[in-house]
Amino acid sequence: METLTEQTDVHVILSEQRRELLAAKTLEADLDLAFNLQMQEAITASLALNPSPSTSQSPPPSTPYEPNDDVLDIATTLLLEDVERFSQEYEDHERSVLEARKAREDLDRRIHDQKFAIDVRDLPEEYWSQHGHVYERPFCTDGASSSSSSGKAAAETECLRLYCKGLISEEVVKNVKMAVGGIGVAICDPRDNLVFEAKKNLEAVADGDRLSNEAAELEALVEGLNKALTMDLKNVTFFCDDNKLYQYFTNRVVPGNSKIATLVNQVALLQKEFESCSPSLVARGDTKFAFKFAREAIVSQITWQAETSNGKCLKETCVICYEETDVARMFSIDGCLHRYCISCMKQHVEVRLLNGMVAHCPHEGCKSEVNIDSYENFFLAPKLVEVMNQRIKESSIHVTDRVYCQYPMCSALMSKKEVLEYTKTSYGGAEESGARKCMKCHYYFCIKCLVPWHFELTCDEYQTSHNFSKEHHLLKSLATKRLWRQCVKCNHMVELAQGCYHITCRCGYQFCYTCGAEWKDKKPCSCPLWDEQYILTT
Repeated sequence: METLTEQTDVHVILSEQRRELLAAKTLEADLDLAFNLQMQEAITASLALNPSPSTSQSPPPSTPYEPNDDVLDIATTLLLEDVERFSQEYEDHERSVLEARKAREDLDRRIHDQKFAIDVRDLPEEYWSQHGHVYERPFCTDGASSSSSSGKAAAETECLRLYCKGLISEEVVKNVKMAVGGIGVAICDPRDNLVFEAKKNLEAVADGDRLSNEAAELEALVEGLNKALTMDLKNVTFFCDDNKLYQYFTNRVVPGNSKIATLVNQVALLQKEFESCSPSLVARGDTKFAFKFAREAIVSQITWQAETSNGKCLKETCVICYEETDVARMFSIDGCLHRYCISCMKQHVEVRLLNGMVAHCPHEGCKSEVNIDSYENFFLAPKLVEVMNQRIKESSIHVTDRVYCQYPMCSALMSKKEVLEYTKTSYGGAEESGARKCMKCHYYFCIKCLVPWHFELTCDEYQTSHNFSKEHHLLKSLATKRLWRQCVKCNHMVELAQGCYHITCRCGYQFCYTCGAEWKDKKPCSCPLWDEQYILTT
Protein backbone atom coordinates (compact mmCIF):
# COMPACT_ATOMS: atom_id res chain seq x y z
CA MET A 1 0.00 0.00 0.00
CA GLU A 2 2.89 2.38 0.71
CA THR A 3 4.23 1.92 -2.78
CA LEU A 4 0.86 2.72 -4.34
CA THR A 5 0.50 5.79 -2.10
CA GLU A 6 3.98 7.03 -3.10
CA GLN A 7 3.17 6.57 -6.78
CA THR A 8 -0.12 8.47 -6.37
CA ASP A 9 1.65 11.31 -4.52
CA VAL A 10 4.21 11.70 -7.33
CA HIS A 11 1.45 11.86 -9.94
CA VAL A 12 -0.43 14.47 -7.89
CA ILE A 13 2.70 16.61 -7.43
CA LEU A 14 3.51 16.49 -11.14
CA SER A 15 -0.06 17.40 -12.09
CA GLU A 16 -0.15 20.29 -9.63
CA GLN A 17 3.20 21.64 -10.81
CA ARG A 18 2.13 21.47 -14.43
CA ARG A 19 -1.21 23.19 -13.61
CA GLU A 20 0.51 25.97 -11.62
CA LEU A 21 2.99 26.67 -14.43
CA LEU A 22 0.22 26.84 -17.01
CA ALA A 23 -1.88 29.07 -14.73
CA ALA A 24 1.09 31.39 -14.15
CA LYS A 25 1.67 31.66 -17.88
CA THR A 26 -2.03 32.40 -18.50
CA LEU A 27 -2.11 35.01 -15.67
CA GLU A 28 0.95 36.71 -17.13
CA ALA A 29 -0.70 36.96 -20.53
CA ASP A 30 -3.92 38.36 -18.95
CA LEU A 31 -1.99 41.04 -17.03
CA ASP A 32 -0.17 42.10 -20.21
CA LEU A 33 -3.47 42.43 -22.06
CA ALA A 34 -5.07 44.49 -19.24
CA PHE A 35 -2.07 46.82 -19.11
CA ASN A 36 -2.18 47.40 -22.88
CA LEU A 37 -5.91 48.18 -22.77
CA GLN A 38 -5.43 50.68 -19.93
CA MET A 39 -2.63 52.44 -21.81
CA GLN A 40 -4.76 52.73 -24.96
CA GLU A 41 -7.70 54.19 -22.99
CA ALA A 42 -5.45 56.76 -21.25
CA ILE A 43 -3.94 57.95 -24.55
CA THR A 44 -7.37 58.21 -26.21
CA ALA A 45 -8.77 60.26 -23.27
CA SER A 46 -5.76 62.62 -23.26
CA LEU A 47 -6.11 63.37 -26.97
CA ALA A 48 -9.85 64.02 -26.62
CA LEU A 49 -9.31 66.67 -23.89
CA ASN A 50 -6.36 68.42 -25.58
CA PRO A 51 -6.75 68.26 -29.36
CA SER A 52 -3.69 69.35 -31.36
CA PRO A 53 -4.16 72.68 -33.35
CA SER A 54 -1.72 71.67 -36.06
CA THR A 55 -3.79 68.80 -37.30
CA SER A 56 -7.38 68.55 -38.33
CA GLN A 57 -7.35 64.83 -38.92
CA SER A 58 -7.88 62.20 -36.31
CA PRO A 59 -4.67 60.95 -34.72
CA PRO A 60 -3.19 57.70 -36.05
CA PRO A 61 -3.81 54.69 -33.90
CA SER A 62 -1.04 54.28 -31.37
CA THR A 63 1.05 51.09 -31.25
CA PRO A 64 0.18 49.06 -28.18
CA TYR A 65 2.87 48.80 -25.60
CA GLU A 66 4.42 45.35 -25.61
CA PRO A 67 6.76 44.70 -22.74
CA ASN A 68 9.78 42.47 -23.48
CA ASP A 69 8.91 39.23 -21.69
CA ASP A 70 10.74 36.71 -23.94
CA VAL A 71 12.92 35.60 -21.03
CA LEU A 72 9.87 34.71 -18.93
CA ASP A 73 8.33 32.74 -21.83
CA ILE A 74 11.53 30.78 -22.38
CA ALA A 75 11.88 30.01 -18.67
CA THR A 76 8.27 28.86 -18.44
CA THR A 77 8.63 26.66 -21.55
CA LEU A 78 11.81 25.06 -20.20
CA LEU A 79 10.15 24.39 -16.87
CA LEU A 80 7.19 22.75 -18.61
CA GLU A 81 9.56 20.63 -20.73
CA ASP A 82 11.42 19.51 -17.60
CA VAL A 83 8.16 18.54 -15.94
CA GLU A 84 7.03 16.62 -19.04
CA ARG A 85 10.42 14.88 -19.29
CA PHE A 86 10.40 13.89 -15.64
CA SER A 87 6.84 12.66 -15.98
CA GLN A 88 7.76 10.53 -18.99
CA GLU A 89 10.83 9.11 -17.22
CA TYR A 90 8.74 8.27 -14.21
CA GLU A 91 6.13 6.52 -16.36
CA ASP A 92 8.90 4.56 -18.13
CA HIS A 93 10.33 3.57 -14.76
CA GLU A 94 6.93 2.41 -13.56
CA ARG A 95 6.48 0.42 -16.77
CA SER A 96 9.90 -1.26 -16.42
CA VAL A 97 9.18 -2.12 -12.76
CA LEU A 98 5.85 -3.63 -13.80
CA GLU A 99 7.54 -5.66 -16.56
CA ALA A 100 10.17 -6.87 -14.11
CA ARG A 101 7.44 -7.89 -11.65
CA LYS A 102 5.65 -9.82 -14.40
CA ALA A 103 8.90 -11.49 -15.44
CA ARG A 104 9.58 -12.47 -11.83
CA GLU A 105 6.09 -13.94 -11.45
CA ASP A 106 6.52 -15.82 -14.72
CA LEU A 107 9.89 -17.11 -13.50
CA ASP A 108 8.37 -18.32 -10.23
CA ARG A 109 5.54 -19.98 -12.13
CA ARG A 110 7.92 -21.81 -14.48
CA ILE A 111 10.10 -23.05 -11.62
CA HIS A 112 7.02 -24.17 -9.72
CA ASP A 113 5.58 -26.00 -12.74
CA GLN A 114 8.86 -27.78 -13.53
CA LYS A 115 9.32 -28.91 -9.93
CA PHE A 116 5.74 -30.11 -9.81
CA ALA A 117 6.20 -32.02 -13.10
CA ILE A 118 9.30 -33.76 -11.70
CA ASP A 119 7.45 -34.66 -8.50
CA VAL A 120 4.57 -36.12 -10.52
CA ARG A 121 7.02 -38.09 -12.67
CA ASP A 122 8.68 -39.60 -9.57
CA LEU A 123 5.42 -40.63 -7.91
CA PRO A 124 4.88 -44.40 -7.59
CA GLU A 125 2.38 -45.81 -10.08
CA GLU A 126 0.23 -47.24 -7.31
CA TYR A 127 -0.02 -43.89 -5.51
CA TRP A 128 -0.80 -42.06 -8.74
CA SER A 129 -3.55 -44.51 -9.71
CA GLN A 130 -5.23 -43.99 -6.33
CA HIS A 131 -4.66 -40.28 -5.68
CA GLY A 132 -3.65 -38.82 -9.04
CA HIS A 133 -7.08 -37.31 -9.71
CA VAL A 134 -6.79 -35.14 -6.58
CA TYR A 135 -3.05 -34.55 -6.59
CA GLU A 136 -2.45 -30.83 -7.11
CA ARG A 137 -0.18 -27.98 -6.12
CA PRO A 138 -1.64 -24.64 -7.27
CA PHE A 139 0.65 -21.71 -7.95
CA CYS A 140 -0.04 -18.69 -5.74
CA THR A 141 0.46 -15.11 -6.91
CA ASP A 142 3.13 -14.56 -4.25
CA GLY A 143 5.29 -17.17 -6.01
CA ALA A 144 4.92 -19.90 -3.40
CA SER A 145 2.97 -23.09 -3.90
CA SER A 146 0.01 -23.84 -1.70
CA SER A 147 1.92 -26.68 -0.07
CA SER A 148 4.95 -24.55 0.76
CA SER A 149 5.28 -23.87 4.45
CA SER A 150 7.95 -21.18 4.13
CA GLY A 151 5.82 -18.93 1.94
CA LYS A 152 8.90 -17.84 0.00
CA ALA A 153 8.87 -17.45 -3.76
CA ALA A 154 10.52 -20.20 -5.78
CA ALA A 155 13.15 -17.81 -7.16
CA GLU A 156 14.23 -16.96 -3.60
CA THR A 157 14.84 -20.56 -2.54
CA GLU A 158 16.38 -21.89 -5.78
CA CYS A 159 19.96 -21.21 -6.89
CA LEU A 160 19.44 -20.26 -10.52
CA ARG A 161 22.01 -20.54 -13.31
CA LEU A 162 22.93 -17.46 -15.33
CA TYR A 163 24.47 -17.81 -18.81
CA CYS A 164 25.68 -14.71 -20.64
CA LYS A 165 27.32 -14.21 -24.01
CA GLY A 166 28.72 -11.12 -25.67
CA LEU A 167 29.67 -11.30 -29.35
CA ILE A 168 31.45 -8.95 -31.75
CA SER A 169 31.15 -9.99 -35.38
CA GLU A 170 32.33 -8.62 -38.72
CA GLU A 171 29.20 -8.38 -40.89
CA VAL A 172 28.25 -6.97 -44.27
CA VAL A 173 25.24 -4.67 -44.59
CA LYS A 174 24.43 -3.43 -48.11
CA ASN A 175 27.99 -4.18 -49.26
CA VAL A 176 29.50 -2.26 -46.34
CA LYS A 177 31.63 -4.13 -43.81
CA MET A 178 31.01 -3.18 -40.21
CA ALA A 179 31.50 -4.54 -36.69
CA VAL A 180 28.24 -5.51 -34.96
CA GLY A 181 27.75 -6.58 -31.36
CA GLY A 182 25.08 -8.49 -29.50
CA ILE A 183 24.34 -9.69 -25.96
CA GLY A 184 22.45 -12.83 -24.98
CA VAL A 185 21.24 -13.68 -21.47
CA ALA A 186 19.68 -16.96 -20.36
CA ILE A 187 18.49 -17.78 -16.84
CA CYS A 188 17.94 -21.47 -16.17
CA ASP A 189 16.70 -23.50 -13.23
CA PRO A 190 19.06 -25.94 -11.42
CA ARG A 191 18.24 -28.59 -14.09
CA ASP A 192 19.23 -26.20 -16.91
CA ASN A 193 15.68 -25.64 -18.14
CA LEU A 194 15.37 -22.18 -19.67
CA VAL A 195 13.12 -19.92 -17.58
CA PHE A 196 14.11 -16.43 -18.79
CA GLU A 197 15.77 -15.00 -21.88
CA ALA A 198 16.94 -11.58 -23.03
CA LYS A 199 18.86 -10.17 -25.97
CA LYS A 200 20.30 -6.72 -26.53
CA ASN A 201 22.29 -4.84 -29.16
CA LEU A 202 25.86 -3.99 -28.18
CA GLU A 203 27.80 -0.97 -29.43
CA ALA A 204 30.74 -2.63 -31.19
CA VAL A 205 32.73 0.57 -31.84
CA ALA A 206 33.24 3.26 -29.20
CA ASP A 207 35.36 6.39 -29.75
CA GLY A 208 36.74 4.88 -32.96
CA ASP A 209 37.98 1.72 -31.18
CA ARG A 210 36.45 -1.69 -31.73
CA LEU A 211 35.24 -3.42 -28.57
CA SER A 212 37.35 -6.45 -27.67
CA ASN A 213 35.83 -9.91 -27.21
CA GLU A 214 36.77 -9.80 -23.52
CA ALA A 215 34.96 -6.51 -23.03
CA ALA A 216 31.91 -7.82 -24.90
CA GLU A 217 31.76 -10.86 -22.62
CA LEU A 218 31.99 -8.65 -19.52
CA GLU A 219 29.32 -6.26 -20.85
CA ALA A 220 27.05 -9.27 -21.32
CA LEU A 221 27.70 -10.47 -17.77
CA VAL A 222 26.95 -7.02 -16.34
CA GLU A 223 23.69 -6.99 -18.31
CA GLY A 224 22.81 -10.49 -17.07
CA LEU A 225 23.49 -9.68 -13.41
CA ASN A 226 21.43 -6.49 -13.70
CA LYS A 227 18.55 -8.53 -15.16
CA ALA A 228 18.80 -10.97 -12.27
CA LEU A 229 18.73 -8.10 -9.74
CA THR A 230 15.76 -6.50 -11.49
CA MET A 231 13.90 -9.79 -11.05
CA ASP A 232 14.88 -9.77 -7.36
CA LEU A 233 16.79 -13.06 -7.54
CA LYS A 234 18.74 -13.95 -4.42
CA ASN A 235 21.00 -16.88 -5.32
CA VAL A 236 22.75 -17.06 -8.68
CA THR A 237 25.63 -18.98 -10.23
CA PHE A 238 26.93 -17.32 -13.39
CA PHE A 239 28.82 -19.33 -16.01
CA CYS A 240 31.58 -18.24 -18.35
CA ASP A 241 33.45 -20.21 -21.02
CA ASP A 242 36.58 -18.06 -20.96
CA ASN A 243 39.29 -19.25 -18.58
CA LYS A 244 40.95 -15.81 -18.45
CA LEU A 245 37.72 -14.14 -17.34
CA TYR A 246 37.24 -16.85 -14.74
CA GLN A 247 40.71 -16.04 -13.39
CA TYR A 248 39.62 -12.38 -13.10
CA PHE A 249 36.47 -13.28 -11.16
CA THR A 250 38.35 -15.55 -8.74
CA ASN A 251 41.03 -12.85 -8.16
CA ARG A 252 43.82 -15.09 -9.45
CA VAL A 253 44.74 -12.66 -12.22
CA VAL A 254 44.55 -8.86 -12.24
CA PRO A 255 43.38 -7.28 -15.53
CA GLY A 256 46.05 -5.22 -17.27
CA ASN A 257 43.64 -3.12 -19.35
CA SER A 258 41.92 -0.26 -17.51
CA LYS A 259 38.56 -0.76 -19.29
CA ILE A 260 38.58 -4.49 -18.55
CA ALA A 261 39.49 -3.75 -14.93
CA THR A 262 36.54 -1.32 -14.64
CA LEU A 263 34.11 -3.93 -15.98
CA VAL A 264 35.52 -6.63 -13.68
CA ASN A 265 35.07 -4.28 -10.69
CA GLN A 266 31.51 -3.61 -11.83
CA VAL A 267 30.84 -7.36 -11.85
CA ALA A 268 32.30 -7.65 -8.33
CA LEU A 269 30.04 -4.86 -7.06
CA LEU A 270 26.97 -6.49 -8.60
CA GLN A 271 27.89 -9.81 -6.96
CA LYS A 272 27.60 -8.17 -3.55
CA GLU A 273 23.94 -7.30 -4.24
CA PHE A 274 23.01 -11.00 -4.06
CA GLU A 275 22.84 -13.28 -1.06
CA SER A 276 24.91 -15.75 -3.05
CA CYS A 277 26.60 -15.14 -6.41
CA SER A 278 29.58 -17.20 -7.56
CA PRO A 279 31.30 -17.84 -10.92
CA SER A 280 31.69 -21.22 -12.60
CA LEU A 281 33.80 -22.24 -15.60
CA VAL A 282 32.27 -24.31 -18.41
CA ALA A 283 33.68 -25.74 -21.64
CA ARG A 284 34.20 -23.36 -24.56
CA GLY A 285 30.88 -22.70 -26.30
CA ASP A 286 28.79 -24.38 -23.59
CA THR A 287 26.81 -21.26 -22.69
CA LYS A 288 23.46 -22.90 -23.44
CA PHE A 289 20.95 -20.56 -25.05
CA ALA A 290 22.90 -17.32 -24.47
CA PHE A 291 25.03 -17.73 -27.60
CA LYS A 292 21.92 -18.16 -29.76
CA PHE A 293 20.30 -15.04 -28.28
CA ALA A 294 23.48 -12.98 -28.87
CA ARG A 295 23.57 -14.08 -32.52
CA GLU A 296 19.88 -13.17 -32.89
CA ALA A 297 20.67 -9.70 -31.54
CA ILE A 298 23.37 -9.33 -34.21
CA VAL A 299 21.10 -10.61 -36.99
CA SER A 300 18.44 -8.07 -36.02
CA GLN A 301 20.96 -5.29 -36.80
CA ILE A 302 22.08 -6.57 -40.21
CA THR A 303 18.65 -7.00 -41.76
CA TRP A 304 16.52 -4.29 -43.32
CA GLN A 305 13.11 -3.91 -44.94
CA ALA A 306 12.92 -3.70 -48.71
CA GLU A 307 10.10 -3.32 -51.23
CA THR A 308 9.57 -6.30 -53.53
CA SER A 309 6.91 -7.40 -56.00
CA ASN A 310 5.35 -9.40 -53.16
CA GLY A 311 5.39 -6.46 -50.76
CA LYS A 312 7.82 -5.68 -47.97
CA CYS A 313 10.33 -8.30 -46.82
CA LEU A 314 13.49 -8.46 -44.71
CA LYS A 315 16.80 -8.48 -46.59
CA GLU A 316 20.29 -9.57 -45.54
CA THR A 317 23.68 -9.50 -47.29
CA CYS A 318 25.46 -12.82 -47.85
CA VAL A 319 29.13 -12.32 -46.96
CA ILE A 320 30.26 -14.79 -49.66
CA CYS A 321 28.49 -13.51 -52.78
CA TYR A 322 27.57 -10.03 -51.41
CA GLU A 323 24.05 -10.44 -52.79
CA GLU A 324 21.06 -8.94 -50.97
CA THR A 325 19.01 -12.00 -50.06
CA ASP A 326 15.65 -12.60 -48.41
CA VAL A 327 16.10 -13.57 -44.77
CA ALA A 328 13.99 -16.68 -45.46
CA ARG A 329 16.65 -17.77 -48.02
CA MET A 330 19.55 -17.47 -45.55
CA PHE A 331 21.01 -20.61 -44.00
CA SER A 332 22.16 -20.54 -40.35
CA ILE A 333 24.85 -23.02 -39.30
CA ASP A 334 24.22 -24.78 -36.00
CA GLY A 335 26.90 -24.22 -33.38
CA CYS A 336 28.28 -20.91 -34.63
CA LEU A 337 25.06 -19.51 -36.24
CA HIS A 338 26.99 -17.84 -39.07
CA ARG A 339 24.61 -17.12 -41.93
CA TYR A 340 24.99 -17.50 -45.70
CA CYS A 341 22.61 -17.67 -48.61
CA ILE A 342 21.40 -21.13 -49.61
CA SER A 343 23.03 -20.92 -53.04
CA CYS A 344 26.52 -20.30 -51.60
CA MET A 345 26.11 -22.97 -48.92
CA LYS A 346 25.01 -25.52 -51.51
CA GLN A 347 28.12 -24.90 -53.62
CA HIS A 348 30.36 -24.96 -50.55
CA VAL A 349 29.00 -28.30 -49.30
CA GLU A 350 29.08 -29.90 -52.75
CA VAL A 351 32.74 -28.92 -53.34
CA ARG A 352 33.76 -30.25 -49.93
CA LEU A 353 31.98 -33.55 -50.57
CA LEU A 354 33.53 -33.94 -54.02
CA ASN A 355 36.96 -33.54 -52.37
CA GLY A 356 36.10 -36.23 -49.83
CA MET A 357 35.89 -33.86 -46.86
CA VAL A 358 33.28 -33.03 -44.26
CA ALA A 359 31.66 -29.60 -44.73
CA HIS A 360 32.54 -26.99 -42.13
CA CYS A 361 31.45 -23.39 -41.70
CA PRO A 362 32.99 -21.17 -44.44
CA HIS A 363 33.73 -18.40 -41.93
CA GLU A 364 37.48 -17.88 -41.52
CA GLY A 365 38.79 -19.62 -38.42
CA CYS A 366 35.40 -21.22 -37.59
CA LYS A 367 35.50 -24.99 -37.11
CA SER A 368 31.77 -25.61 -36.67
CA GLU A 369 30.64 -28.67 -38.59
CA VAL A 370 27.60 -28.33 -40.82
CA ASN A 371 24.91 -30.44 -39.21
CA ILE A 372 23.30 -32.77 -41.72
CA ASP A 373 19.94 -32.66 -39.92
CA SER A 374 19.72 -28.92 -40.58
CA TYR A 375 19.93 -29.11 -44.36
CA GLU A 376 18.57 -32.55 -45.25
CA ASN A 377 15.83 -31.99 -47.86
CA PHE A 378 16.70 -28.29 -47.69
CA PHE A 379 19.24 -27.65 -50.44
CA LEU A 380 21.05 -30.96 -51.09
CA ALA A 381 19.98 -33.87 -53.25
CA PRO A 382 19.33 -37.17 -51.39
CA LYS A 383 22.50 -38.73 -52.88
CA LEU A 384 24.65 -35.89 -51.54
CA VAL A 385 22.99 -36.20 -48.14
CA GLU A 386 23.94 -39.88 -48.12
CA VAL A 387 27.53 -39.02 -49.09
CA MET A 388 27.62 -36.39 -46.33
CA ASN A 389 26.48 -39.00 -43.83
CA GLN A 390 29.30 -41.25 -44.97
CA ARG A 391 31.88 -38.46 -44.66
CA ILE A 392 30.70 -37.59 -41.15
CA LYS A 393 30.89 -41.22 -40.10
CA GLU A 394 34.38 -41.56 -41.61
CA SER A 395 35.60 -38.48 -39.75
CA SER A 396 34.31 -39.92 -36.46
CA ILE A 397 36.37 -43.14 -36.88
CA HIS A 398 40.16 -43.01 -36.81
CA VAL A 399 41.70 -44.09 -40.09
CA THR A 400 43.50 -47.06 -38.50
CA ASP A 401 40.22 -48.28 -36.98
CA ARG A 402 38.15 -48.16 -40.18
CA VAL A 403 37.00 -51.28 -41.99
CA TYR A 404 34.59 -51.69 -44.91
CA CYS A 405 32.30 -54.57 -45.72
CA GLN A 406 33.97 -56.63 -48.46
CA TYR A 407 30.76 -57.20 -50.40
CA PRO A 408 30.62 -54.68 -53.29
CA MET A 409 26.86 -54.23 -53.00
CA CYS A 410 27.24 -53.15 -49.36
CA SER A 411 30.69 -51.60 -48.59
CA ALA A 412 29.40 -50.33 -45.25
CA LEU A 413 31.90 -48.43 -43.09
CA MET A 414 32.41 -49.75 -39.57
CA SER A 415 34.79 -49.46 -36.66
CA LYS A 416 37.02 -52.50 -36.12
CA LYS A 417 36.19 -52.54 -32.43
CA GLU A 418 32.44 -52.24 -32.99
CA VAL A 419 32.27 -54.93 -35.68
CA LEU A 420 34.32 -57.30 -33.50
CA GLU A 421 31.94 -56.90 -30.56
CA TYR A 422 28.99 -57.31 -32.92
CA THR A 423 30.47 -60.53 -34.40
CA LYS A 424 31.20 -62.07 -30.99
CA THR A 425 27.46 -62.24 -30.28
CA SER A 426 26.94 -64.76 -33.13
CA TYR A 427 30.34 -66.26 -34.00
CA GLY A 428 32.70 -68.02 -31.62
CA GLY A 429 36.42 -67.41 -32.02
CA ALA A 430 35.93 -64.32 -34.21
CA GLU A 431 39.02 -62.56 -32.86
CA GLU A 432 41.38 -65.46 -33.67
CA SER A 433 39.88 -66.46 -37.01
CA GLY A 434 39.45 -62.94 -38.43
CA ALA A 435 35.79 -63.47 -39.27
CA ARG A 436 33.59 -60.39 -39.04
CA LYS A 437 29.86 -59.96 -39.52
CA CYS A 438 28.78 -56.82 -41.36
CA MET A 439 26.52 -54.66 -39.22
CA LYS A 440 24.52 -53.60 -42.26
CA CYS A 441 24.10 -56.57 -44.64
CA HIS A 442 24.90 -59.23 -41.97
CA TYR A 443 27.21 -61.21 -44.28
CA TYR A 444 30.57 -62.47 -43.02
CA PHE A 445 33.93 -61.27 -44.37
CA CYS A 446 37.59 -61.75 -43.43
CA ILE A 447 39.28 -58.74 -41.83
CA LYS A 448 42.77 -60.23 -42.41
CA CYS A 449 42.42 -61.11 -46.10
CA LEU A 450 39.89 -58.29 -46.78
CA VAL A 451 37.65 -60.59 -48.83
CA PRO A 452 34.22 -62.23 -48.31
CA TRP A 453 34.51 -64.95 -45.69
CA HIS A 454 36.38 -68.03 -46.93
CA PHE A 455 34.33 -70.84 -45.39
CA GLU A 456 36.21 -74.06 -44.51
CA LEU A 457 39.55 -72.38 -45.28
CA THR A 458 42.00 -70.69 -42.94
CA CYS A 459 43.57 -67.39 -43.91
CA ASP A 460 46.88 -69.13 -44.82
CA GLU A 461 45.07 -71.72 -46.95
CA TYR A 462 43.07 -69.05 -48.74
CA GLN A 463 46.09 -66.83 -49.41
CA THR A 464 47.96 -69.75 -51.01
CA SER A 465 44.98 -70.60 -53.19
CA HIS A 466 44.92 -69.84 -56.91
CA ASN A 467 42.22 -67.13 -56.70
CA PHE A 468 43.93 -65.09 -54.01
CA SER A 469 47.37 -65.35 -55.63
CA LYS A 470 45.97 -64.18 -58.94
CA GLU A 471 44.16 -61.17 -57.42
CA HIS A 472 47.18 -60.31 -55.28
CA HIS A 473 49.52 -60.56 -58.28
CA LEU A 474 47.27 -58.24 -60.33
CA LEU A 475 47.23 -55.64 -57.56
CA LYS A 476 51.02 -55.83 -57.16
CA SER A 477 51.51 -55.48 -60.91
CA LEU A 478 49.24 -52.43 -61.04
CA ALA A 479 51.04 -50.85 -58.06
CA THR A 480 54.43 -51.46 -59.68
CA LYS A 481 53.27 -50.05 -62.99
CA ARG A 482 51.78 -46.91 -61.42
CA LEU A 483 54.67 -46.52 -58.94
CA TRP A 484 52.34 -46.77 -55.94
CA ARG A 485 53.72 -47.28 -52.46
CA GLN A 486 52.08 -49.14 -49.57
CA CYS A 487 52.05 -47.76 -46.04
CA VAL A 488 53.60 -50.36 -43.73
CA LYS A 489 51.35 -49.27 -40.85
CA CYS A 490 47.85 -49.37 -42.37
CA ASN A 491 48.58 -51.04 -45.77
CA HIS A 492 46.98 -48.14 -47.59
CA MET A 493 48.19 -47.58 -51.16
CA VAL A 494 49.64 -44.12 -51.85
CA GLU A 495 50.27 -42.46 -55.23
CA LEU A 496 52.51 -39.40 -55.57
CA ALA A 497 50.82 -36.85 -57.84
CA GLN A 498 53.06 -33.87 -57.12
CA GLY A 499 55.42 -32.55 -54.47
CA CYS A 500 58.40 -34.01 -52.61
CA TYR A 501 59.06 -37.60 -51.55
CA HIS A 502 58.09 -36.92 -47.92
CA ILE A 503 54.78 -38.78 -47.58
CA THR A 504 52.32 -38.45 -44.70
CA CYS A 505 49.76 -41.25 -44.86
CA ARG A 506 46.14 -40.76 -43.83
CA CYS A 507 46.92 -42.79 -40.68
CA GLY A 508 49.63 -40.28 -39.74
CA TYR A 509 52.63 -42.48 -40.55
CA GLN A 510 55.43 -40.63 -42.40
CA PHE A 511 57.79 -42.35 -44.82
CA CYS A 512 60.02 -41.90 -47.86
CA TYR A 513 58.14 -42.49 -51.11
CA THR A 514 61.26 -43.90 -52.83
CA CYS A 515 62.43 -46.56 -50.37
CA GLY A 516 59.65 -46.67 -47.75
CA ALA A 517 61.91 -45.82 -44.79
CA GLU A 518 60.19 -44.14 -41.84
CA TRP A 519 60.62 -40.36 -41.92
CA LYS A 520 61.99 -39.48 -38.50
CA ASP A 521 64.68 -36.91 -39.22
CA LYS A 522 65.14 -34.37 -41.96
CA LYS A 523 67.11 -36.97 -43.97
CA PRO A 524 66.02 -40.48 -42.98
CA CYS A 525 67.72 -42.09 -45.98
CA SER A 526 70.08 -41.31 -48.84
CA CYS A 527 67.25 -40.93 -51.38
CA PRO A 528 66.75 -37.53 -53.08
CA LEU A 529 64.14 -35.27 -51.52
CA TRP A 530 62.28 -34.60 -54.76
CA ASP A 531 62.16 -35.05 -58.50
CA GLU A 532 61.65 -32.09 -60.82
CA GLN A 533 58.87 -33.84 -62.74
CA TYR A 534 56.75 -33.88 -59.56
CA ILE A 535 57.69 -30.34 -58.51
CA LEU A 536 57.35 -28.46 -61.83
CA THR A 537 53.78 -29.46 -62.64
CA THR A 538 51.73 -27.72 -65.32
